[in-house]
Amino acid sequence: MKMRSGTKLRLRLPPCFAKDRRFSRPFSQNIYCSGMQLLGFATTYFITKREGLEMINVIMHGCSGRMGHIISDLIEKDESIQIVAGVDPSGQGKYTYPVFEDISVCDVAADVIIDFSNASAVEKLLDYCVEKQMPLVLCTTGLSAELTEKVAQAAEKVAVLKSANMSLGINLLLKLLKEASQVLAGAGFDIEIVEKHHNQKLDAPSGTAIALADSMNEEFDGAYEYVFDRSQRRAKRDAKEMGISAVRGGTIVGEHDVIFAGADEVITFSHTAYSRAVFGKGAIEAAKFLAGKEAGMYNMSHVING
Repeated sequence: MKMRSGTKLRLRLPPCFAKDRRFSRPFSQNIYCSGMQLLGFATTYFITKREGLEMINVIMHGCSGRMGHIISDLIEKDESIQIVAGVDPSGQGKYTYPVFEDISVCDVAADVIIDFSNASAVEKLLDYCVEKQMPLVLCTTGLSAELTEKVAQAAEKVAVLKSANMSLGINLLLKLLKEASQVLAGAGFDIEIVEKHHNQKLDAPSGTAIALADSMNEEFDGAYEYVFDRSQRRAKRDAKEMGISAVRGGTIVGEHDVIFAGADEVITFSHTAYSRAVFGKGAIEAAKFLAGKEAGMYNMSHVING
């Protein structure tokens, strides 16, 4: 289109501009500019996007742990996200970002926190996120009922994404089990869950095993009773019990088998994680999703479904 000098254009911001936080005008507002101004505006926008000015800033809570190291390494290779601070009681880290011994003294601004720590650190973390209005990807498992309730309370004030397992495969399995249990449990199949992890894991059974059980039990309005130990019981298996067994040994990253045992046939759903990187990748995608979200409780299904 040929324009004379001084010609004014009337336009509306397209979605790619409207969703960008650096532009204060809403999508519905009109903007007037000359042809050269428009060219400069668009050029600046796409250059700054490419230069990473829309980088998501993360605080890594538990940065010196195994998952903290894995996530730090993965994020170093990702141009759309960066860690600006870490938190760990050891106060040590091999990375360039500053590390604080306690979340309460962290004074670095960020868009979201990724947490892979331990249950004893979660309460203070929740208070911090509510105070700073900072979204939280909560990956720590083994939370007490009291802490779980506090997580729900915090989600009323700030965005919280909680998942017992961050892998895509496990979260797909959660969905599949809902459908399978309706058919198989209704046909009289018994349900057992066996989970295996490395000998350094503190909680048992795993949060993922509980999540798998919950996904099925929800389909039956909580009618199933979870049984974790049969050594003190001398009784036949009740039809409405769901056994959950834990194995700890070696360097097993994570294995979960959901067994449907019926008359003359057994169906097993299995998931095996060969590397902790699958959990780190999921946590990073969750952080990208959660940054800027309104208060509420989110899970990995929201990330998968966009």
